[in-house]
Amino acid sequence: MKALLFTVAIAVTLSIGMMMCSTEKAVSLGMFDAAIDVGECKIPGKLAFDPEKGVYRIGASGQNMWAGHDDFYFAWKKMVGDFILTARFQFIGEGVDPHRKVGWMVRKSHNPNSPYIDAVVHGDGLTSLQFRRDFDRETKEVAADITHPDVIQLEKTGDTFIMRAAKMGKPLRETAKIQLALGDTVYVGLAMCAHNDTTFEEAIVTNARIEIPAPPDFRPYQDYSGSRLEIMDVETGLRKIVYESDEPLEAPNWTRDGRALIYNSGGLLYWFDLQSGKPRQIDTGDAVHNNNDHVISFDGEKLAISNHVEGEAGGGSAIFVLPIEGGTPRRITDKTPSYLHGWSPDNQFLIYTALRNDQYDIYKIAVSGGEEMQLTNQPALDDGSEYSPDGEWIYFNSARTGLMQIWRMKPDGSDQEQLTFDEWKDWFPHVSPDGQKVLFLSYPAEVDAEDHPHYKHVMLRLMPFDGGEPRVVAYLYGGQGTINVPSWSPDSKKVAFVSYSF
Repeated sequence: MKALLFTVAIAVTLSIGMMMCSTEKAVSLGMFDAAIDVGECKIPGKLAFDPEKGVYRIGASGQNMWAGHDDFYFAWKKMVGDFILTARFQFIGEGVDPHRKVGWMVRKSHNPNSPYIDAVVHGDGLTSLQFRRDFDRETKEVAADITHPDVIQLEKTGDTFIMRAAKMGKPLRETAKIQLALGDTVYVGLAMCAHNDTTFEEAIVTNARIEIPAPPDFRPYQDYSGSRLEIMDVETGLRKIVYESDEPLEAPNWTRDGRALIYNSGGLLYWFDLQSGKPRQIDTGDAVHNNNDHVISFDGEKLAISNHVEGEAGGGSAIFVLPIEGGTPRRITDKTPSYLHGWSPDNQFLIYTALRNDQYDIYKIAVSGGEEMQLTNQPALDDGSEYSPDGEWIYFNSARTGLMQIWRMKPDGSDQEQLTFDEWKDWFPHVSPDGQKVLFLSYPAEVDAEDHPHYKHVMLRLMPFDGGEPRVVAYLYGGQGTINVPSWSPDSKKVAFVSYSF
């Protein structure tokens, strides 16, 4: 990774009744309100943010964050209520002291003796949840049973704090959970300490996210959060937020020319131009109750959609086709409910999940219409079907084993084979345009096998096209609407998805 240049900083002396070395006023601090040295720091800390890559570079001196007094550098944001903090942390260089540390910090105040909690990784690989319950009290620690993780998550729910950690590519695991009363208003952000007051240490922080979870009185499918439309480079794992909205956005398709994304919001479809960063509504005629099942034909000329038709069975979801630039939709499926998921590479067929004979199975129908063909026949839910680019396989997810897992079959429904085998609930397999990789969404074990709700801790995972051990490429707060539809860039290098924050 190329080094990021620090912006010129202006030291400002503060007098707020506590010992504080300096404040860094950088050109951009990203999501943070300010960045300061807390305590006695002989070498001022620094923060730089690259908005294009979404990368922070943080540097600090400071003797320690421990006992009854802290000396460290803090990039902070004032927050009220509950939140989830997630980021990847990587030290730069070998370092001088093995106890240098970097991670997430939540404090009652900027006073160096303040009550606080942090989730940090040390230079020697020790990872722990550290906390001070009251001013001038001793710091306590809960060490994790994992060493050298680089992904750290700290979640606050009321007075409960949960730390999770993982080595990039592996699922996050809970490593500590404590009760700590810091008050409803706190200072939240990145913290770094060199553990040596004459040394300056640095770290890179990537994919830093502060997310507000659903409130306790949240009503599924009645209450919705704000949305972040994100693009991720699959090779580097770097994520960029390209658009944020207070409205719920769902299911971005990437257009075949690579210039735009198509997503749904409030029953309508929108074209998001990647160069201008602005959306515009797509004309879908009378189809104004679209769900998050919309797919672009392989030739890039047509758009298939699922639209709810009032007064018809099962909520009335029927499949329609229209020109990709917009126009009058043509209905394809007579029976409802039918939930679209894929086009065939020759643009001749659509595949979808439908409720027939009291069970949900995968069906296929010609774009010209006619009789539907049943491809699966299981009492448990089969869903999320998508053709491979060569037309040889249909990938899908099925709960037939009692867990929702990824499967594939031949286009006529034969040779059905399971591809994932772990405890996670896997949904919506998407095959890269080069046919080499499969991206899918994974829910935690506590989510029901046949459910795919909004607003959960989820992962995006990647595996070879013919199976193999999946690796995590993104940790996020999402679920329903995150990647319901094909979302790869045409060059197979990036994916688009939606994450959520209230």
